[in-house]
Amino acid sequence: MTDLNLTIRPTSDGAVIALVGDLDYDSAATLRAAVATITLRPGQVLTLDLAALTFCDSSGITALVTAHHHAQTREAEMILANIPAHTDRVLRFVGLDQILGIRPITTPAPEPPA
Repeated sequence: MTDLNLTIRPTSDGAVIALVGDLDYDSAATLRAAVATITLRPGQVLTLDLAALTFCDSSGITALVTAHHHAQTREAEMILANIPAHTDRVLRFVGLDQILGIRPITTPAPEPPA
C-alpha cells in the first residue's frame, strides 16, 4: 500500500486538494481531517484532484462523500477532478456519479490566480 499525501491549495474560488497514493481505511481519516480545516463560503468550490490516486476502497469512498457533505453544509460545491478509471468505475457502479460533481479526467484542476 502507498501512503496518502495531500496538497491543499487555496484558490479564489475555494480550495483544491490533490491526493497522491492510496485512499483506504488507514488514510481516509487524513482526508476527512484535511477537509474539516477548509473554510468554504457559499458558492465556492472544493476540488479534489484524484489524478495521482492509486487506490480507493469503501472507506475512501465514504471520505469523498464526507467531503461532499462538508461543502454542501456551507452552501458550496465539491468536485472530483481527474478521476482514475478504476475509481470512476466504482463511483458509477454505486451511483455516486449522480450525486458527486465529477469532471472528466482530461480537465485539469483549477490553478491558483496569478
